[in-house]
Amino acid sequence: MKTVTIYTDGACSGNPGPGGWGAILRYKDVSREMSGAEEKTTNNRMELMGVISALSALNEPCVVELWSDSKYVIDALQKGWAKSWRKRGWVKSDKKPALNSDLWEKLLDLVEKHEMHYHWVKGHADNPYNNRCDELAVEARKKFA
Repeated sequence: MKTVTIYTDGACSGNPGPGGWGAILRYKDVSREMSGAEEKTTNNRMELMGVISALSALNEPCVVELWSDSKYVIDALQKGWAKSWRKRGWVKSDKKPALNSDLWEKLLDLVEKHEMHYHWVKGHADNPYNNRCDELAVEARKKFA
């Protein structure tokens, strides 16, 4: 299988408010940048949309090295929380409803197609790809600002 490295980030002005997401897909020496925006959304929804959009761009099963500064996304996938929420009918262990279940459903279906490896990166720090994803997300968000 091909190994693809994906970096993602989300941005929102207000919560809810106008939001954007950015993603970079890297395979060997080739990079592809993607971004999108929504008029009224949340930061967590944009974080999820970045990952969903990037994984949706893959045409075949891959080994995916996913990098994100979102603990919400990385922990829920890596620690199996999102799978547990789905198994319990989108209810968390504290009996509260899991937010963004529509996007988690899509994301879980996508990650099942690939061999996933999750990496958390500190946001706005020294990772140039994460910083570029932030720029893409902010640029996209500005379409609605």
